[in-house]
Amino acid sequence: MPRKNTPPVPKSRQRAPKIDPRRGQKKKPCSFCVHGTAHIDYKDIKSLSKYLSDRGKIRGRRVSGNCQQHQRDVTEAIKTARELALLPYTQRTVTERRTRGGRDRDDRGGERGPRGPRAESGDATESMEVTEAEFDASEESTEEGEE
Repeated sequence: MPRKNTPPVPKSRQRAPKIDPRRGQKKKPCSFCVHGTAHIDYKDIKSLSKYLSDRGKIRGRRVSGNCQQHQRDVTEAIKTARELALLPYTQRTVTERRTRGGRDRDDRGGERGPRGPRAESGDATESMEVTEAEFDASEESTEEGEE
């Protein structure tokens, strides 16, 4: 039995074409081409740091707005500056560590799991504190031993 042709889907039910948000925008000009820079110097850390992210990664061409040749030159200059320890490979980041349950480490309360109870913050510092009299006495004893 031949298949029946189904009527085409009406226009109202078809998907609307996706609109590219960058399509109407003008491309960002290359800052090196605009200023007429012939050579990108690896010793110019201030200008090279503009092309590094906050974590130390080299920004891409679309983000920085460089042309292809200048992006290659910037990348090479950054890598050379890193080799000579003028620029860091990574930036030091401070993150708050989370446990598996999604809670902070300090939210656990007094218990610390299989290791037993957690030491209070005052206990550890009190045992390590040395009074001035004890410190002076220890200095005198070491001086006597040296003579």
